[in-house]
Amino acid sequence: MATIISRNVNKLRFLNSRLAQCRSPMPSPPIPDRTLTLLQSALPLGIGIQSFAMYQRCLFSTSTATVNPENQGDANSGEGEKSGESNRSSDGGRAVRGGPISWLSFLLVVATGAGVLFYYDREKKQHIEEINNASKAVKQGPSAGKAAIGGPFNLINHDGKKVTDRDFLGKWTLIYFGFTHCPDICPDELQKLATAVDKIKEKGIEIVPVFISVDPERDTVEQVREYVKEFHPKLIGLTGTSDEIRSVARAYRVYYMKTAEEDSDYLVDHSIVMYLMSPNMQFVKFFGKNNDVDALADGIVKEVKQYKKQ
Repeated sequence: MATIISRNVNKLRFLNSRLAQCRSPMPSPPIPDRTLTLLQSALPLGIGIQSFAMYQRCLFSTSTATVNPENQGDANSGEGEKSGESNRSSDGGRAVRGGPISWLSFLLVVATGAGVLFYYDREKKQHIEEINNASKAVKQGPSAGKAAIGGPFNLINHDGKKVTDRDFLGKWTLIYFGFTHCPDICPDELQKLATAVDKIKEKGIEIVPVFISVDPERDTVEQVREYVKEFHPKLIGLTGTSDEIRSVARAYRVYYMKTAEEDSDYLVDHSIVMYLMSPNMQFVKFFGKNNDVDALADGIVKEVKQYKKQ
């Protein structure tokens, strides 16, 4: 009998060690089949399963009560910290989601925008500087070739004589295209031309001024002769047929066209340019309406001097 009791006590101790591993205060879990088999063999016949269930609850209550208070406190504090961290993280998440942008994002946007503006401004200045350098290089560099301006022509001068381009060889020539019925622009340009020729002569350079009509229908020899006398005694007036005028205008790249016509009263729209031709009747330079008398005279003198140095 003592041996049976001792064996049962050992089995109960084994069961107690197994049950002691469960530290949770939750309700006792269901008893496995193997444990039931051990209980049936360990308990006396008079003791039922219900009595053991009471004993199990006592063991759980005892094991729960014997838990180290410090550990329990640490566990509670750990859970508190975790819950606090969870709350903080959730609060932080709500703050991030609730606000439009953070300060860091705002600073990054400002820094990026400033960088883009700085880069664009630097590239713009560099591009302008390259353009300026290129334009200076073009101005200072040698001429790549001569413009295809000028060519042979056959016209009639204001004295009624046949004239060709070869009659002007060996002389510096300044040619202007216009018409005698021009109300304002042609007289102004021819007056400027005549004054510049006189100023250039004072520096020892002879220039032959030439006027070519772009209105052959009305600009007869007599009309041209009376017209050129009003500006300069050496001004040579040239006219011709419609085909001859069209040919010389095409050679010098001159535009001209009749405007609205009422009977014989009309105007002619044309280019406002003076062409400086070298002694071999090659194009040297053109001077537009924006040049005044001094700019025209100085420009011609400069071109003549450069030509003589070649």
